[in-house]
Amino acid sequence: MPSLPIYVTLIQSDIVWEDKQTNLEQYQQLIARTTTVRHVVVLPEMFSTGFSMSPELLAEPMDGPTIGWMKKIASQHRCILTGSLIIEDNGKYYNRMLWVQPDGKVAHYDKRHLFGFASEDHHYASGTSRVITQVNGWRFNLMVCYDLRFPVWSRNQGEEYDVLIYVANWPEQRSMAWKTLLQARAIENQCYVIGVNRIGKDPKGNNYSGDSSVFGPSGETLWQQSHSQDVHTVALNAEVLTKVRQNYPFLKDADTFLML
Repeated sequence: MPSLPIYVTLIQSDIVWEDKQTNLEQYQQLIARTTTVRHVVVLPEMFSTGFSMSPELLAEPMDGPTIGWMKKIASQHRCILTGSLIIEDNGKYYNRMLWVQPDGKVAHYDKRHLFGFASEDHHYASGTSRVITQVNGWRFNLMVCYDLRFPVWSRNQGEEYDVLIYVANWPEQRSMAWKTLLQARAIENQCYVIGVNRIGKDPKGNNYSGDSSVFGPSGETLWQQSHSQDVHTVALNAEVLTKVRQNYPFLKDADTFLML
């Protein structure tokens, strides 16, 4: 269990459709303006392009320019930078969430549940395993958008992790589901949940209200922002997490199962 607070910065912004350079410049400026302490900075799903089904035009390798940019920003600001982008790896395309440390080390999670309603499963390969990373004693479970609708995939078995992060391009018309399910994941897993979503409108006519959120381990709303661009830093309290799990040890009574 962690003992000290950790500071996480959420960046909610519009995404310029399939314009990597403009989007990276925007995020660079937003991060540079942040003067508060931050250990982890979270960007939305497909933050450099928007939720595009054109990976053959936009995908980059793991040594591509966007990951290079992420390494530079993480090093300059001495923080972990995370968010998803379109990656080509061994001839397949992935909606891949990167966890880039200031020392240049990179962990990654490939989105498990592909959004068939938008034919994401026709263009991208599905991930096969969860990824739990660590920083300062805190354990982060990395998830992407549609994964939110599948609670078994995120189930906290035996206090495996302390924070769930969901990065998303989640349309406004389903915003109630976004907010409700984020809160539910916090309650059932007795963990902090961070959801970072975009705002604006894409060329397909989808509106995005953001509704980026932070929920505490009892499901309490710690922060939520709709519609407007925002850069917000939240302190996650280790004592609160420990107390909730000790006072209400629900996780030990959960069903046991094996994910294949």
